[in-house]
Amino acid sequence: QGQLVESGGGLVQPGGSLRLSCSASGFNRDYYVIAWFRQAPGKEREGVSCISTRDGSAFTPDSMKGRFSISRDNTSNMVYLEMNNLKPEDTAVYYCAAGIHLFGSVANTLNTHAMNFWGKGTLVTVSS
Repeated sequence: QGQLVESGGGLVQPGGSLRLSCSASGFNRDYYVIAWFRQAPGKEREGVSCISTRDGSAFTPDSMKGRFSISRDNTSNMVYLEMNNLKPEDTAVYYCAAGIHLFGSVANTLNTHAMNFWGKGTLVTVSS
Protein backbone atom coordinates (compact mmCIF):
# COMPACT_ATOMS: atom_id res chain seq x y z
CA GLN A 1 0.00 0.00 0.00
CA GLY A 2 1.45 3.33 -1.05
CA GLN A 3 2.17 6.10 1.39
CA LEU A 4 2.90 9.76 0.80
CA VAL A 5 4.31 12.17 3.36
CA GLU A 6 4.89 15.84 2.60
CA SER A 7 7.30 18.17 4.36
CA GLY A 8 8.93 21.55 3.89
CA GLY A 9 5.99 23.90 4.19
CA GLY A 10 6.09 27.06 6.26
CA LEU A 11 6.01 30.84 6.24
CA VAL A 12 7.95 32.64 3.54
CA GLN A 13 8.08 36.26 2.45
CA PRO A 14 6.90 37.34 -1.01
CA GLY A 15 9.66 36.79 -3.53
CA GLY A 16 11.15 34.01 -1.45
CA SER A 17 11.73 30.36 -2.26
CA LEU A 18 10.75 27.08 -0.69
CA ARG A 19 11.34 23.42 -1.49
CA LEU A 20 8.69 20.88 -0.63
CA SER A 21 9.53 17.21 -0.26
CA CYS A 22 7.34 14.17 -0.75
CA SER A 23 8.37 10.77 0.56
CA ALA A 24 6.65 8.26 -1.71
CA SER A 25 6.94 4.67 -0.54
CA GLY A 26 5.23 1.48 -1.63
CA PHE A 27 4.67 2.43 -5.26
CA ASN A 28 5.77 0.49 -8.32
CA ARG A 29 8.10 2.82 -10.22
CA ASP A 30 7.16 1.31 -13.54
CA TYR A 31 3.69 2.80 -13.75
CA TYR A 32 3.11 5.62 -11.29
CA VAL A 33 3.10 9.36 -11.55
CA ILE A 34 3.69 11.55 -8.51
CA ALA A 35 2.02 14.94 -8.53
CA TRP A 36 1.75 18.10 -6.48
CA PHE A 37 -1.60 19.80 -5.99
CA ARG A 38 -2.56 22.79 -3.92
CA GLN A 39 -5.73 24.07 -2.36
CA ALA A 40 -6.23 27.61 -1.14
CA PRO A 41 -9.02 28.52 1.29
CA GLY A 42 -12.35 28.59 -0.52
CA LYS A 43 -10.89 27.34 -3.79
CA GLU A 44 -10.78 24.05 -5.63
CA ARG A 45 -7.74 21.83 -5.53
CA GLU A 46 -5.52 22.52 -8.54
CA GLY A 47 -2.63 20.68 -10.12
CA VAL A 48 0.82 22.20 -9.81
CA SER A 49 3.14 19.69 -11.44
CA CYS A 50 3.64 15.95 -11.97
CA ILE A 51 6.46 13.55 -12.79
CA SER A 52 6.70 9.96 -13.96
CA THR A 53 8.62 7.67 -11.65
CA ARG A 54 9.44 5.47 -14.65
CA ASP A 55 11.20 7.86 -17.00
CA GLY A 56 11.19 11.26 -15.26
CA SER A 57 8.94 12.92 -17.84
CA ALA A 58 7.24 15.86 -16.19
CA PHE A 59 4.51 18.38 -16.77
CA THR A 60 3.93 21.81 -15.29
CA PRO A 61 1.02 23.96 -16.49
CA ASP A 62 1.91 27.25 -18.15
CA SER A 63 0.45 29.14 -15.20
CA MET A 64 3.01 27.51 -12.91
CA LYS A 65 5.92 27.17 -15.29
CA GLY A 66 8.91 29.36 -14.59
CA ARG A 67 8.38 29.50 -10.84
CA PHE A 68 7.60 25.88 -9.96
CA SER A 69 9.80 22.92 -10.78
CA ILE A 70 9.38 19.23 -9.96
CA SER A 71 12.13 16.65 -9.63
CA ARG A 72 12.56 13.12 -8.31
CA ASP A 73 15.19 10.96 -6.68
CA ASN A 74 14.26 7.33 -7.21
CA THR A 75 17.08 6.09 -4.99
CA SER A 76 15.43 7.67 -1.97
CA ASN A 77 11.80 7.56 -3.19
CA MET A 78 11.58 11.34 -2.95
CA VAL A 79 9.83 13.88 -5.13
CA TYR A 80 10.53 17.58 -4.73
CA LEU A 81 8.75 20.78 -5.65
CA GLU A 82 10.98 23.80 -5.96
CA MET A 83 9.04 27.05 -5.66
CA ASN A 84 10.60 30.41 -6.48
CA ASN A 85 9.47 34.04 -6.48
CA LEU A 86 6.54 33.12 -4.29
CA LYS A 87 3.49 35.35 -4.17
CA PRO A 88 0.75 35.73 -1.55
CA GLU A 89 -1.65 33.97 -3.92
CA ASP A 90 0.55 30.87 -3.68
CA THR A 91 -0.61 30.46 -0.10
CA ALA A 92 -2.28 27.07 0.13
CA VAL A 93 -2.05 23.57 1.48
CA TYR A 94 0.19 21.62 -0.89
CA TYR A 95 -0.56 17.94 -1.38
CA CYS A 96 1.50 15.13 -2.83
CA ALA A 97 -0.50 12.52 -4.74
CA ALA A 98 0.13 9.36 -6.75
CA GLY A 99 -1.75 7.87 -9.66
CA ILE A 100 -1.30 5.10 -12.19
CA HIS A 101 0.20 6.15 -15.51
CA LEU A 102 0.53 3.44 -18.14
CA PHE A 103 0.73 5.32 -21.44
CA GLY A 104 0.31 8.75 -22.97
CA SER A 105 1.49 12.10 -21.73
CA VAL A 106 1.89 12.60 -17.99
CA ALA A 107 0.08 15.90 -18.55
CA ASN A 108 -3.14 13.93 -18.79
CA THR A 109 -2.73 12.75 -15.20
CA LEU A 110 -2.59 16.17 -13.53
CA ASN A 111 -6.12 16.12 -12.25
CA THR A 112 -7.58 14.96 -8.95
CA HIS A 113 -9.58 12.16 -10.59
CA ALA A 114 -6.40 10.47 -11.82
CA MET A 115 -4.88 10.22 -8.35
CA ASN A 116 -5.30 7.12 -6.18
CA PHE A 117 -3.29 8.12 -3.11
CA TRP A 118 -2.95 11.40 -1.23
CA GLY A 119 -0.73 12.76 1.46
CA LYS A 120 -2.06 14.87 4.31
CA GLY A 121 -0.61 18.09 2.93
CA THR A 122 1.77 20.78 4.07
CA LEU A 123 0.83 24.43 4.55
CA VAL A 124 2.67 27.13 2.64
CA THR A 125 2.01 30.71 3.70
CA VAL A 126 3.43 33.58 1.69
CA SER A 127 3.21 36.78 3.68
CA SER A 128 5.30 39.70 4.83
